[in-house]
Amino acid sequence: MEEGSILSHRNSDVPSLVSTACPVSEVLDRVAGKWSIGILMAAAHGPVRFSELERSLTGVSRRMLTLNLRKLERDGLLVRTVHPSVPPKVEYTVTEAGRALHDALLALTAWTERYRDTISTAQALYDRDNG
Repeated sequence: MEEGSILSHRNSDVPSLVSTACPVSEVLDRVAGKWSIGILMAAAHGPVRFSELERSLTGVSRRMLTLNLRKLERDGLLVRTVHPSVPPKVEYTVTEAGRALHDALLALTAWTERYRDTISTAQALYDRDNG
């Protein structure tokens, strides 16, 4: 068997790698969405109210915002606090894990800005050559 081939002994642990990656993939699928990223970016600056999020996320429906907030809260990335008042005041705050994800998103944004032209050029060359 050739070293480094798909059938080499080194790659015999693929099923265990896949099963380990599945929970990670599930979380990434949830937090990588357009609305989740926007919510995390907005909430990273301090507690934010539902109405503030609704105004800052152009095009999000109330239902979609609610669903995403619940997912992020369930995943431990946001904390929902209800203040007793009339009407009730609800705020969302980023958790330590949410802050770490926010930092990673900032790094990804910086990477995207740094390599945007490189990627565009590579895509144009690939499309030209593979038609």
